[in-house]
This record gives sequence, C-alpha cells and structure tokens, in this order.
Amino acid sequence: MRIGHYQCEVRDGGYRANVGTVLRGLELAEKRGVDIVSFPECCLTGYFDREEPARRWALRVDGPEMRSFLEQSGHFRATCIVGFNELRGEELWNTALVAAGGRLLGLYCKAFAYQRFHRKGREFPVFDRAGVKFGVIICADGGYVEPARILALKGARILFAPHYNYIGKDYLINHFQHVRSDHVARAVENAVWFVRGNNISPGRDPCQSYEEVGYGDSYVLDPFGEMVVRSRRHVEEFLHADIDLETPYFRNDRNLRSARELAHLVVEAARAQG
Repeated sequence: MRIGHYQCEVRDGGYRANVGTVLRGLELAEKRGVDIVSFPECCLTGYFDREEPARRWALRVDGPEMRSFLEQSGHFRATCIVGFNELRGEELWNTALVAAGGRLLGLYCKAFAYQRFHRKGREFPVFDRAGVKFGVIICADGGYVEPARILALKGARILFAPHYNYIGKDYLINHFQHVRSDHVARAVENAVWFVRGNNISPGRDPCQSYEEVGYGDSYVLDPFGEMVVRSRRHVEEFLHADIDLETPYFRNDRNLRSARELAHLVVEAARAQG
C-alpha cells in the first residue's frame, strides 16, 4: 500500500483557498498512486487559538461547504483525511474527516483538544482501505498512550496523526525531539506504521494571536520506529511511502495482554492521585 501526506500551509479562514490546497494535494496523490493521504489539522478552516474566529469559520458536516468539498474531491482515487473546525449544534470540535469517492466515511474528534473551546472526543473509529484497517489521531493525541493503543487493539495497522504546529523559538528543539520520541514509542509499542503529518507557516500565521514557527517535519515510521521517509522543513511538500503490510514485524498482542492484566491497576493508581 502507498500512503502519503501533504505538508502545506493552513490559511486563515480561507475556505476556498484551503479547499484548493487540498485538491492540489489530491492531484499529487493521484499522480503518485497514493491510496491514503492525510492533510494537516484544521486544514479546511484554519487553526485558531481564539474561539471567535474558530466559531466563525467552522463547518457543519451537513452544510453546503462540506457537500461542495465532497463533490469536488470525489473523483480522486485516494482516501483522504482532512482536518477542520467542526460546529455541531453550538459545540466546537477539532475534527478530521475521512472520505473516499465523494462519500464521507466517518469522523474522528481530537481526544486531547489543546484549545479550551474545543470539546474532547472519546470515540476512536477504525476505517478500511482495500482490507487494511487504519485509524486517525490528531496532534497532541500522539503524546498519550491510550488513543493509539485503542486503535491498535481495534485492528488498525496504520495510524495517521495530522498536526498543526506553531511553536515558540525557545521551545522549538525540545518540541522537535519530544514529538519524535512520542511517535517512535507509539509505532513500536503498537506495531503500527505511523504517519506524522504536519503543516508549515511561512512567516507570521494570521490564525494565531502571537508569532512563532510552523516548521513542518512530516514523516512515516515503520513498526520498528525507523523513519522510512520524511519531508524537508519549512517548505510545502508531498511525501509518500510504500509500506509493507505482509511482513509480521512482531505479534501485536502486548497491548491486549497489558490491558487485560494491568488496566485495573492503572485505574486504581489514577484514582489514588485524586
């Protein structure tokens, strides 16, 4: 199977421009024969650190913008994973849609939402492409054990982790190292292929109320935690990798055994912490 990610700029509330970016990425995926392709977190709407613009540019799943996007993207062969600010009733969610052939296959909502105005998702759906199961986590979710573990226990062989990163210069190197270490751990402990798909910000990002750095650094890790391909930093780039789903790297039963034998002790320890 061939998987990919389009490392691109996420624009400030520019729905039409952002749709154009996604369509450009789908064209690149088509040319490269990619089966599943991801795009950055909140790619369709912009990622905001303030509730008012996030709410103003949010999309409803049953709204005309979403119907238009599905129609425009429907002729591409790739299954796509695209992030957006979702308005559901009056609630805001940080959501990634999964679509193929102009049809919405499902949604994943960020479990560890970074912004306080986003609701926290607690459902972990698994999707299928040509008999291969895959799951989605969003950005900060990859820094926690449970979201990836739940998806792996449900049979996911590939985890896509769309990101939006805009990091202060003083913390940039520590963030770079911390995130990579988290992702290597998620790949190895779950025996999965892991796709870290980031954005770039060429200069000040108007979505944000402060000035930091959106550096990119997207990559694909194999189940041993080895990086098989990565993007350059600070540039728009499409990356893809052919992944081997036939070789049994090792039995993915450690999470199941751990959950069966130790989950109650984890709950007890957490309760003891108040």
